[in-house]
Amino acid sequence: KEIAEKLKIPFTLIDCRKEYKETVLSYFRNEYRDGKTPNPCIYCNAYIKFGVLPSVAKKAGIDFEKFATGHYGRISFDEKSGLYQLKRAKDLKKDQTYFLYRLDQKILSQTLFPLASFTKEQTRKIAKEIGLKVADKPDSQDFYCGNYNGILNFKVQTGDIVDKDGKVLGKHGGFWNYTIGQRRGLGISSKEPLYVTKLLPKQNIVEVGGRDDLFSDSFIGNKVSWCSIEPPEKPIFCSVKIRQQHKEAEAEIAYNKADDTVRVKFKEPQSAITPGQSAVFYQDDIVLGGAIINL
Repeated sequence: KEIAEKLKIPFTLIDCRKEYKETVLSYFRNEYRDGKTPNPCIYCNAYIKFGVLPSVAKKAGIDFEKFATGHYGRISFDEKSGLYQLKRAKDLKKDQTYFLYRLDQKILSQTLFPLASFTKEQTRKIAKEIGLKVADKPDSQDFYCGNYNGILNFKVQTGDIVDKDGKVLGKHGGFWNYTIGQRRGLGISSKEPLYVTKLLPKQNIVEVGGRDDLFSDSFIGNKVSWCSIEPPEKPIFCSVKIRQQHKEAEAEIAYNKADDTVRVKFKEPQSAITPGQSAVFYQDDIVLGGAIINL
């Protein structure tokens, strides 16, 4: 509100708390209940920021042609394919396209990313020069203020921690407290470092193993989104990012239109491929699309 007053532009408050709770927080809880590790920011972007918010704004009588946000990414129109394309930001250190791959053609056609050609340092400098108080604001906020247990609210459910042969090594108070690749906080002793390798919610089991047990060269993804291209009819080669901080890896991806899944086969095995996380597909600076990892 203070920024709007300073820039002398209209300010309207749109209340999306109900939709946020029903869509993002419920999704987060359900995924953990199913033994997965979700990425709620991706759902928030696709269904709240770029979905509910513009829709409610129009219903409130706010007339607009484009919807602008401060995300670091780029949008361009490809004359050859006739499609809008989501592309990496100029500032690769702040690139947020991993969180935006679920935006569809309609959303991309109506969206502007004004910060696309700036680095974060340049953006802060401009904000400081014109006297905006947010010039030194921390980069981002979590999707939820507070401890995640406030969302999950699961009762303690004691189960076994086992190795890959099924040998019981210890106990846990709820499989949802663990994620693939986790090493600390297992509460069991071993000569070699142990990592969480599988979560088996139906059996209420947490499986652990050595570092080598974390590696896999393929997975199946569902809930596929193709944001910049038509669904490929033949396998294609691209680079795949299996989490925001993951270094992209070369892979072949094959889309199955019949069941809306994609099989990803890496050139080299990758560590801690985690169900519930998003895998995003890139070719050079173009975001082809992505899927939810479902081993």
